[in-house]
Amino acid sequence: MTIGRAMIATAWRSRGWRWLVALVIVAVAAALLAARLAEHRVIAGLRAQVATDARLRAALLNSELARFRLLPLALADDRDVTAALSGDASGTMALNIKLETLSRATGAPVLYVIGPAGIAIASSNWRSRQSFVGADYRFRPYLREALARGEGSQYALGTVSGRPGLYLARRIARQGVIVIKLEFDRIEQLWARAGGITLVRNPLGIVLVTSRPAWRFAATRPLSPVHEATFRGETRVPASALAPLPLAPAGSDGRFTGLGGSFIAHGAATDQPGWRLILLQPVDDAVMSARRAAALSALLATLALAALGWTWRQRTTSARRRTAELEAAVAQRTADLRREMDERTESEARAADLREALRQANRLAALGQITASVAHETAQPVAAIRTYAASGCTLLDRGAIDEARGNLVKIGGLADRIGAVTAHLRGFARRQPGELRPIAIAEMIAGALLILKEQLRGVTLDLPRDVDGLVVIGGKVRLEQVLVILLQNAAEAIAAAPERRISLRVTGDADHVRLAVADTGPGVAGDVAARLFTPFVTTRAQGLGLGLVIAHDIMLELGGWLRLMPSDAGACFEIGMRRA
Repeated sequence: MTIGRAMIATAWRSRGWRWLVALVIVAVAAALLAARLAEHRVIAGLRAQVATDARLRAALLNSELARFRLLPLALADDRDVTAALSGDASGTMALNIKLETLSRATGAPVLYVIGPAGIAIASSNWRSRQSFVGADYRFRPYLREALARGEGSQYALGTVSGRPGLYLARRIARQGVIVIKLEFDRIEQLWARAGGITLVRNPLGIVLVTSRPAWRFAATRPLSPVHEATFRGETRVPASALAPLPLAPAGSDGRFTGLGGSFIAHGAATDQPGWRLILLQPVDDAVMSARRAAALSALLATLALAALGWTWRQRTTSARRRTAELEAAVAQRTADLRREMDERTESEARAADLREALRQANRLAALGQITASVAHETAQPVAAIRTYAASGCTLLDRGAIDEARGNLVKIGGLADRIGAVTAHLRGFARRQPGELRPIAIAEMIAGALLILKEQLRGVTLDLPRDVDGLVVIGGKVRLEQVLVILLQNAAEAIAAAPERRISLRVTGDADHVRLAVADTGPGVAGDVAARLFTPFVTTRAQGLGLGLVIAHDIMLELGGWLRLMPSDAGACFEIGMRRA
């Protein structure tokens, strides 16, 4: 500041005021231009980031929906469901217990079965005071939709619990309907911790799922009286619902204002028909910070040039003072950069949390897809147990004790087989700790093939030999998840191929073990191969493009690798693991 006052006083005394005015004009113009350019850069960067975050959050919601959609389908042919719909009291009690167990295992708030008369005959909350058993659901649109079209869905408040959720219904035999209710509290909390405001609206523009609970059932656009009355009657929302959302468009650049600031918005489609996810990120703080930083930089640059000119004219002690001021400005800017680096580190940590949530969702979605496989795998042992038990009773009546004992031994073996399948699937679904331990390659391959047994039916498998002694360092569930992703991709790639074959080859050296998964499908196109491990890159119409990204990240964390290998026919992926 002393140097600046000295420069002004000297310029004024020497009739150099024109030079001083020109310097001020240049400094102000440079600051304004720099602030404008910085604002454009920040807005462009925020738009790209918001678009990516919106797709990630939509993918997380889709994974949650996929995890539960197949559960009613898996229960459609269950013998306890059939017995309960036939009026069997013991079958109804068995169904109540089964629904209660499934609710705890899957995390679903409630599952229930509605009879032909529209009355709930069994429910997972049958023990509680708020039991759905006996409740009349004929007024629910999802029930009418399921009976008419085979399946239906509706987002509404619970008539007993009063909590909002998505009801998924599927018609079964004897005009019964299985219903599962999804609540999105966990996803809404994840969205809230990730920053910004996330909301999901239905085709009428009404907010259903949101990281800001006060906005639930707010209207993003005006509703007609007919639509408003219909929605209120079907969902039983409170009188205060359907108020306008406290946001308004601000100009033609896609920004919104409200809550004392402005926001950038980006939408992403979801797997639930008519639902659209919208992510709002505040921009005022980032824009103001960028403007201040850019203006400060421009002013500092202008003053630095002036200081250099003044140094050339005044080679005195003022040079040392000016240097000190410049060093202070650099220190301040360095501190600002350090703060920006800290903020970026925190953002990367939040992104890592979201990636871990996606990995867990991927495992659970895979389990949802193979629920039918588990039912098929256990159907034959259960039928055999029933036959052995019946013949055992006959043998006991005849006094054939040794033959009856043989039947009991066979029943025990069949029960062990069922227990092995279900125990392995429970372990795959559970979020595993991060410790690493020795894992046998044979155990890893056997676990993945057990999970995908039904999906690989009709596929010729070439399995490696002499792998009993091969042990690697890793996490059992994480390594199985990588192999499951590769085998699922391979099975989908060869679905329409003339020869449906998948080959697993194991090689290794003193430090690493390599497992190659090759198929006879069409292979990977060159333009896709260059971006194969980038999020949302996929060649399948129903794919999200996240499976290989998750698998790639898992292998890097385990100190190994996942890469696409050259192949004459089909695709070949190599998993590299550290030898134990």
